[in-house]
Amino acid sequence: MALRIVSLAEVPQQRELITDWLWQAFGSENSRDFFASIITSCLSGADLPLTFVALDGAQPVGTVGVWRCDLISRQDLFPWLAALYVAEEFRGRGLSEQLQQHVIAWCQAHNYPGIWLYSACADYYERFGWHYIGDALDYPDKLVRLYHKDISVTSGTGAA
Repeated sequence: MALRIVSLAEVPQQRELITDWLWQAFGSENSRDFFASIITSCLSGADLPLTFVALDGAQPVGTVGVWRCDLISRQDLFPWLAALYVAEEFRGRGLSEQLQQHVIAWCQAHNYPGIWLYSACADYYERFGWHYIGDALDYPDKLVRLYHKDISVTSGTGAA
């Protein structure tokens, strides 16, 4: 797969597709406007939120975000790997890991020592080196798994 990962700002014509992916994967019946708002914010030129798009040639095949907050109950944590999605026909090819690594590299370049994510899935993110640190609540009362990854860079030796 000739894959490249770019900022959504480089392919803004994909905003509707990315919005639909996020809405269908993570939303509810009436939440499309919420996800459209996030995507619009990603195109505002601010530092965060950011959305990255994985492209196979010109075809979008996945997306991931770096958000200031992804879990309302844990606004004390920052930044977040958020909205990781891989198109169904491209799953099982290592794209999820590539998208995670892209976000981690971006966060390291911006001197963040750690990154957070949450998921309802158990035993998925652990295989990529994320550390389960306990449960948290997603609005309004959904129990989710909270993860952290130390991405600090020390003396040029890579992630500590």
